[in-house]
Order: sequence, then structure tokens, then C-alpha cells
Amino acid sequence: MCPLSTSSETSAPAAPTSRIPKIPFWVQILAGLVLGVLLGWVAKSGDVAWLTSTLEHIGDLFVQLLKLAVAPLVFFAILVSITNLRQVNNAARLATRTLLWFMATSLIAVAIGLAIGLLTSPGAGTGLTPKDGQAPEHAGSWIDFLTGIIPTDVITPFTELNVMQIVFMAAVAGIAALQLGEKAEPVLKISRSALELLQKALWWVIRLAPIGTVGLIGHAIATYGWNLIGKYATFTVDIYVGCALVLFGVYPLLLSTVAKVSPVQFFKGAWPAIQLAFVSRSSVGTMPVTQKVTERLGVPKEYASFAVPFGSTTKMDGCASIYPAIAAIFIAQIFDVPLGVGDYILIAFVSVIGSAATAGLTGATVMLTLTLSTLGLPLEGVGLLMAIDPILDMMRTATNVAGQAVIPILVAAKEKILDREAYATAHGSRLEADAEGEVVAVEQGAPVPAAAAAS
Repeated sequence: MCPLSTSSETSAPAAPTSRIPKIPFWVQILAGLVLGVLLGWVAKSGDVAWLTSTLEHIGDLFVQLLKLAVAPLVFFAILVSITNLRQVNNAARLATRTLLWFMATSLIAVAIGLAIGLLTSPGAGTGLTPKDGQAPEHAGSWIDFLTGIIPTDVITPFTELNVMQIVFMAAVAGIAALQLGEKAEPVLKISRSALELLQKALWWVIRLAPIGTVGLIGHAIATYGWNLIGKYATFTVDIYVGCALVLFGVYPLLLSTVAKVSPVQFFKGAWPAIQLAFVSRSSVGTMPVTQKVTERLGVPKEYASFAVPFGSTTKMDGCASIYPAIAAIFIAQIFDVPLGVGDYILIAFVSVIGSAATAGLTGATVMLTLTLSTLGLPLEGVGLLMAIDPILDMMRTATNVAGQAVIPILVAAKEKILDREAYATAHGSRLEADAEGEVVAVEQGAPVPAAAAAS
């Protein structure tokens, strides 16, 4: 007997498999924005209370999920990033250059903010009066800022989400681990595993961003409507124009002149992080994506794993430079308080030194109160801006995150450790973590190299 032949089976053409095309992440975000605006308009115009409440809960839940991972993510990211510096040549010089570039770009951003504020007078003609303002419950001051860095215990910073105190403890632990060397390896191994676990979990939250967008944008429109935005029209435009000048002007100029790379290629590679930052309004929540796109743009993993987490808590050109500069001028005009050259210098000083007070979370109230208290302006002015803050915070955070990716590229290029080939081939595809933790470019069907994909 002849053996059973399978030639007919093997020679037959394989049946085409139906596959649902994956929708690009930016399309999902855009759809969420459009749907959010539509639902918000319906809720506002029709006074649909249940829809407004539902949108609020959806948005709050998304932000709450992001914040849930913030404390442990910041701690382990900073700790591991500091210890990773021992794998990099000239680590001290890299860290110093990173900090100096942070400060330099903050100065540029605050100068742009001051120039726009002085040219447009955002507080004039708004119809707002000092009576419309309300002092915040918690105000920032230099004493609180300086003394508040050191925690009184190791638990409270995590329960109260005091990011600066968490950064302080993580930095101390990281430096101690460097000094201990091999003795600290068991702790570092656990820390690296914990960081990977947190980033994996955060990726699941990030995938919910389109849904979160519907709630955040919809609730903003339903609650405040277009009339409120009209009252703050000049101020809102000033913030968006200032951030746009930094995002699409200053950063591309630095990339082309200092790093000598294509700015268009940067936006192509970094867009997933920038768009997520716009929606989530959280630099720390966007940090895993920011780090991945930075590595994908050719920055060595060992350096990126230090620079990006460090930047996520201290590099805030939108929230800590442009915004407080324009806001201070706006509030001074509402309260009829004249500002002089010395005041503008103080604003620049606060922006450069106090930017860590924003802590990478949604909103920039602490930084604004710190600026106002330094200038002696009424803190009631903060209340004038609280209603419009969510709309402003989207553009501010997108600018923050773009800067957190730009600076490592500048430093890596100057130190001649930037992989220019990887930079030139970086694409704008959506990042997605598969079951093994590898990041794949699902839109193009091509895996990202392991060295660039590792978080």
C-alpha cells in the first residue's frame, strides 16, 4: 500500500485569512477628540446632566489610572536610571550637559512667554475683575519648595503623591546603590523588574487614551462651553502660540543647528509621545512612550533611561516657563499691578529653578502660585485661570514632552553617541507592546530592533 499522500493539501493555495486592519493610534486619538467635542456640545446645548456626569467620570477614571502608577513609576525609574549611568562613558558630563540644556531651553521658553504677554496684554478687555478670583487651598512658596523636598517619612510621599520627595528618595537610593556596587545588585534586579511591570501595566492604560480623550474633552466642553473660552480668548491663544513657537520653532532650530538632524524626522518618530501627552496632560504618565520614542530616535538606552525620567519630573517648558510668564502678566493686569524689569527677571529665575515643582502631573497650579508669591501678586489670580486650565494643559504638556525627547537627542549628538542611522529611519508608527514585551511597529508590520525597543 502506498502511504497516504498529502500533496493535494500542500499544493492547494492557502485560503486568504481575513484580518481586521489595525487603526493607527493617532486616528483613534483624533476620533476621540471629535467625539468628545460632539458629545460635550450635545451635553452643553441640551443641558443633558447625565451625559456631562458620564463624560466627567470617564475622564477622571483615565487620569486616576495614570496617577495610580505615578508614585512607584517615578521612584523606580529614577533609581534605575541613575544606576544605568555607570554603563555610560562620561556619565557626569552627560548629566551636567542635560541639566544645562534643560535650563537653557527653559530660559528661551520663558523669554518667548514674556514677549507674547507684553505684546498682547492678555488681561485687558476680558471683563474679569479681582472679585472673580479665588485663592487656592494650597499655595507654593520657596520655603515649602526647598524644605518640602526632604520627606518626614518614607510612606507619606507615596500616599500624598509628592513627586519631588519621591524623586529625592529615589536619587538617594540610586546614588547609594552606585556606591555599594555589586552588593546592591539584588535590589537593583528587583527594581528593574518592578519598573518593567509598571511600564507594562501603564501601556494597558495608555491604550485606553482614545476613550479617556472622549471624557476629558467632552467634559471640558460640557462644563465650560465656548463662552468661557471666549472670555479668555487672548490668554488661550497666547499659551497655544507660545507653546507652538517652542514646539515647532525653537526645538526644530536646535535639532537642525546643534544636533544637525532633520526636525521633520524628529516629529515623525516622536509623534506618539507628543499626541499622548496632549490628551493625557501628564508628562509622567507619558514617560514610557517618551522613553521608547527617544530610544527609537537613536539615543542610547542607558542614557535615555536617565534623561527621560529626569526630564519627566523637571523639564517643563510649557507648564513652568511659557504658562507662568503669560499668566503672571495676565493676573497683574486684572489686579492692576504694574510689573517692571526686575519682576520679569524674577519670572525667568523661578521658571529655571522652580520648574521641578510642576512634578510632571496634570496642571501647573503649584508653579503658578510659586511665581505669584515670588512676585507678590495676589494668589486669588489662580482662581481666574482654574476653569480654563484643562484646555491649556493639553498644549503645555505636549510641549513639555517634546522637550523631554529633544534634549537627550541634542546631548547625544554633541557627545557623538547618537545613532544617526536609527534617527534617520525612525517612523511615526504606533508603539505597541506584545506578549513578550517587545515593541512592534504595527502599522508597518516591522519590529523595532530590540536595543531600541527596550524600556
